[in-house]
Amino acid sequence: MNGRLLIVDDEPHIVKTMSIGLTALGYEVAAFQDAEAALREIDKDLLGEKQYDVAFIDLMMFPMNGITLMQELHRRMPDLTVVIITAHGTVDTAVAAMKLGAYDYLQKPFELRELAEFVERVVKSHAIQSNSHARSEIITNNPVYIGVLRMAERVASSQLTVLIEGETGTGKELVADYIHKQSDRRTAPIVKLNCAALSAELIESELFGHVKGAFTGALRDRIGRVEAANGGTLFLDEIGEIPPAMQAKLLRFLQNREFQRVGENETRFADVRIIAATNRDLEDAIKEGEFREDLFYRLCGVRLLIPPLRLRREDILSLAEYFVMATTKDVRLELSTEVQHALLSYEWRGNVRELENTILRAAILAGSRRSIELEDLPAHIGTSNQEILEYPNISSNGTLPLRSLEEVERDYIAQVISRTSSLEEAARVLKIDSATLWRKRKKYSL
Repeated sequence: MNGRLLIVDDEPHIVKTMSIGLTALGYEVAAFQDAEAALREIDKDLLGEKQYDVAFIDLMMFPMNGITLMQELHRRMPDLTVVIITAHGTVDTAVAAMKLGAYDYLQKPFELRELAEFVERVVKSHAIQSNSHARSEIITNNPVYIGVLRMAERVASSQLTVLIEGETGTGKELVADYIHKQSDRRTAPIVKLNCAALSAELIESELFGHVKGAFTGALRDRIGRVEAANGGTLFLDEIGEIPPAMQAKLLRFLQNREFQRVGENETRFADVRIIAATNRDLEDAIKEGEFREDLFYRLCGVRLLIPPLRLRREDILSLAEYFVMATTKDVRLELSTEVQHALLSYEWRGNVRELENTILRAAILAGSRRSIELEDLPAHIGTSNQEILEYPNISSNGTLPLRSLEEVERDYIAQVISRTSSLEEAARVLKIDSATLWRKRKKYSL
């Protein structure tokens, strides 16, 4: 089998043509003409731990369009590579989809040979990304992020719950791994659950397990992630998406580490350290009645806020070069000056994940060349019309670039935090009270 592919398109002849052609080429194919039907089947597949490598999704579907479906799939399978299928008149929208996480787009109509070559390239890229260790290390020279990591080290061996906050793609899971590896629990497993990937009906079973006959499809006893993590760490990603009914049950577990499997009356105990992550503002979710305040305070024994990549511009080229090396181990591939300029000028709303996907794609397109050129970048990055953002350590005349008062304040506060042993000490150095420091950290995402 060359790879497991998912096809969702409401045009029957497209689904049939792609299915037959790609199956003949040795791929395992699951094809659907309805987005919601696809999601229902995928939820069943995920329960059986079946994953997909690449998804081909039609952009213009109804009632659920391709971008919405892509976002739903990424909630369930964060590492899934998504390709948007588009007609000639919707290429601009397909490019917009790439900004939201799509790897590339395939334009209709296409011939079988063209499809075969395109799919081979995409599957190769997915395999490189899956087998790469690029996500196993944290690379940063940013004082704010260094301060976050120092705080993570200090609390690693405690039993405090940790709440990691940050935008999608900033590397929250990496920080969770980092805490676990620094802790006294490092010889035990770190078990992970994406709370946004499962329905309300399935998440309790995934967390706490179930017994045979507890519900339709429960054919045998199964332990949950909590029991699997006993003695180690349980990482709950996208905690802000957990259903209200499960919030109460999770709160009870956090209070006494006791739980029951679905369909069972026996109370069990698990010695688990909880690390949670979210890209939502949970305080806003509390105000909107979508998240329990008591659960929030149980989760945030320590809060770590990861700065987005656009506020860590000193890290962009270091990360890009790391991803290049992880992709092309046998050939030294350089970033051209124009590419470096384009990478530094782009806003990276998808953060490190978007940068990684961009470099992996560019390295493949570079082929046998010794350098990545502007033409290898997606059009919206390589030909960006946005205003060039000044890189802090570079200026044409050798002087420091002019900066706003807010930028200076943000960077100075970040340096003080990174060089002091606690936030209380940082507040004393800055000669402000702790409440003022907290407000400024929130303002500047420190």
